[in-house]
Order: sequence, then C-alpha cells, then structure tokens
Amino acid sequence: MATAVPPAASRIAVVTGASSGIGAATARRLAEAGYRVVLTARRKDRIEALAEEITAAGHQATAYPLDVTDRAAVDEFATAFKTVGVLVNNAGGALGADPVATGDPDQWRTMYETNVLGTLNLTQALLPKLDASGDGTVVVVSSTAGHATYEGGAGYVAAKHGAHVLAETLRLEIVGRPVRVIEIAPGMVRTDEFALTRFGGDTEKAAKVYQGVADPLTADDVADTIAWAVTRPPHVNIDLLVVRPRAQASNTKVHREP
Repeated sequence: MATAVPPAASRIAVVTGASSGIGAATARRLAEAGYRVVLTARRKDRIEALAEEITAAGHQATAYPLDVTDRAAVDEFATAFKTVGVLVNNAGGALGADPVATGDPDQWRTMYETNVLGTLNLTQALLPKLDASGDGTVVVVSSTAGHATYEGGAGYVAAKHGAHVLAETLRLEIVGRPVRVIEIAPGMVRTDEFALTRFGGDTEKAAKVYQGVADPLTADDVADTIAWAVTRPPHVNIDLLVVRPRAQASNTKVHREP
C-alpha cells in the first residue's frame, strides 16, 4: 500500500515529548514524510537542537517549549494554528516499580497527569484544528502496559490503561468526523532515558530491564510504526497496533540469553 502524501491543509504534525526517545525519532520520521513538525517538550534546548537538525536535513520543524500538564499553556499553544493534520500524544513515562502496598502516591499522580491528562489536554485543545484540516489524525502512544498488568508496575499500568481507554472512547465519540484515532502500544523499548527515569537515575537497575535481551525495540522502530500508521490513505484507520521485540511474548514473558 502506498504512502499517502499529506494534503496542504493537514501537513502540520504536533509531537509531544519530542526532546528524546520515541518522540524525537517520530518527529524525524514525520518530517521525512513531508510534514512540518512542531516539537513540544519541557526541555527547550533539546527540542531547539532537534528542530535545527531537521531543518538542516532539508525538512521543516519548529520548537515550542510546553508542559502538557499545564492546561492554560496548552490552550495558548493551540491558538497558533488554524489547522493541524497530526497530533502525536507521546509525552508520558514511568516512575518507580514499587508494589501497590508501598507505591508513592505522588509518583502515581505524576504519571496520571502526564500520560492521561496531558493527552487529554492536547487532544481537546487541538481537536477543532484536526477537524478543520479535513483529514486529521490523533495518535496515542500508549504501551503494552495499557493492555496487561505486571507486578511492580501498577501506577504506570493504571496510567497507560487510562491512555488506552481515552483513545478507544474518543474513536467511538467522533466517528463520522474527518479525524482518525490511532493507538500504538510498544512493548520493551530501549531508549536513553525511559528506564533510567523510572529508577531515579539508578543505572544498575535501569540496565537490568534489558539484561540478556539481545534486541529490544529502539525508538526508531516505534517511530517507523507510527509514521507508517499515520501515512496510510485517509480511509484506513489503524485502531490499535501492538509492537514488541521478538524476544518478548508478553509483559512478563521475555527471553533472556544467559
């Protein structure tokens, strides 16, 4: 199936959490596909450097520092656009791996606010702009954690289940409007920051997540999946795409070499 060339009215793609990992890789791929990407994240220096990189490669990119949990800032951001073609809700992340009995409520709250309310904020603010494009796409980057539980992950699992339900419900509510809702649910992805952030900078704990796994997914693997789903012809909606490395059969079943 051929890649769909984005029409002029829908060539703007907003990517949240674009300062590193999956977000940065997705911005690069969508820029290569012909979109003018708008990079959002809290780390201004990171997204500005990425925008310069993308522009130097002959594509179009703009950096816009943004905290997706700040609704007033999100609403102000949305006023910059008449139309938007693609919104990639990628901002999120995990904090801690404690059992329910001893989990930190502040970490749970932060994960919910970023993964769920951040997605809600951007989606609500930009949905009229996506409608106005005549061919809009909302992407929610959830996780396999949004579809199955595992011990020590309840806070993150709960947040990603919320992101999954948001995407599924939105698709029901806007059917008939010119906006697709796509959910991409990655499994084990090795990036520079995900596990390190989860374990508070503990490099030893972060390394154990991938220990013995020859080829976890990379940010580029997930970005390719997102770009493929986004560039299908407008009548094709990839409702849900779960992507894992070959070594991972489920959240709790991973083949590790000795």
